[in-house]
Amino acid sequence: MITVDILRAARAAAGKLGIELAAMLAVIEIESAFRFFETVNGKPEPVIRWEGHYFDRRLSGQDRDQARALGLAHPTAGAIKNPKSQTARWGMLTRALEIDARAAFESASYGGGQVMGANWKPLRYASVETLVNAARSGVDGQIDMMARFIDVNGLGGALKRRDWAAFARGYNGPAFARHGYHTRLKAAYERYIKRLGAEPTLAPSAAGMLRLGSSGARVRELQHLLVRAGHSLKIDGDYGPATHDAVRMFQMQNGLEVDGVAGPLTMASLDRYRQGATDRPGELSVSEVAEVRDASKGAVAVGLVTAVRDQVAEGAMALIGIESETAQIIANALLAGASLIGVGLAGWAFWGWLRSRRTVEAPA
Repeated sequence: MITVDILRAARAAAGKLGIELAAMLAVIEIESAFRFFETVNGKPEPVIRWEGHYFDRRLSGQDRDQARALGLAHPTAGAIKNPKSQTARWGMLTRALEIDARAAFESASYGGGQVMGANWKPLRYASVETLVNAARSGVDGQIDMMARFIDVNGLGGALKRRDWAAFARGYNGPAFARHGYHTRLKAAYERYIKRLGAEPTLAPSAAGMLRLGSSGARVRELQHLLVRAGHSLKIDGDYGPATHDAVRMFQMQNGLEVDGVAGPLTMASLDRYRQGATDRPGELSVSEVAEVRDASKGAVAVGLVTAVRDQVAEGAMALIGIESETAQIIANALLAGASLIGVGLAGWAFWGWLRSRRTVEAPA
C-alpha cells in the first residue's frame, strides 16, 4: 500500500534523480514490497539482513574467534543464515555490537532498499551510525538512502532510459535475470504510469550499446581495451558494476558523457588502444573455450574405448566363455555408444565456440 509518506518521499527521490515518479515507485515496490519497518521489542525498527561474511572480514584475532564461536561470522558468504523473524535478526546485530560496534553496523543491510551499512562513506553519511539513524528515522530516510545508492552507483541513467535489465544488474547483482527483477520492474512501472494518469516521457535509448547486464564477446573486447587504458578489471565477459565503474571513469577522464554506457563515442575513444585495425582483443581461441576443453577431455575417453575394442572382445571370450561372433557384437556396440558420445561432445564444443563469439546486449 502506498501511503502519503511513501508518495512524498518517492516524489522527492525522483526529483533528485531526475526520473519519473512511476519509475521510482516501481523500484520501491520491487525492492521493498512497501515493507520498511517491523516491531522489535515493542518499537518499530528498520527491516535488516545480517551478513556474517562482512562481519568476518572486519574482525581479527580474538574478536573474530568470538564472533565465529557465537555464530555471527563466517568467511563464506551465506554460511550464517538469517532467522525469519526481525526480532531474531536484531538480536544477532545486538550481540555483534558488543564485539565491535562499527563493524557490526557495517555488516547489516537496512530498510526497504536493503542498503548495506558498509556503504555509509560513498553514500555521503558522516558515519555508519548516521546511516543507521537515517534508516530508523522513517520512510523518508530509507527512500532517500535508496536514492543515494542509485545516484552514487550511476544507475539513474538506466532508470531514465527505462533500461530495466541494466538497473537490475547494478542494483540486484548477476542473478537478477533468474529472479526476474527486470521484468517485474517493467510491469510495476507500467502499472504506476496508468495509476498516476501520466504519459511516459520520451526515454533516450541505449539499443545497440554495451551496458550493465550485457555479456559476451564484445564485453570481453571492451574489458581488454579498458585494461590497456590503465583500468584494473577482470576480463570475464560480464558487464557488471566493476566494468560499469571503469567505463564511467574512462568517460570522465576523456571528457565524454559519464553514463556508464559503452556507446559509439566511448568505443571510438577506446579504439586508440587497439594494436592495429584488425585487432580484436578478448576473442577466445578455440582452446580457450570451456566447452571445447571439456569436450577434449571426453574425447580422450572415447578414444580409449575405440582403442580397446578388440581387447574387450577377447576378454569376453576368455572370461565369460561366449563365442567369437557374439563377443565382437558386444565390442562393436560399445564402440557405437562411444561414437554417439563423441558426436555429442563435438556438438557441445561447437555450441560453446559459437557462444564465445556471441554478445547478449540485454536479457529479454
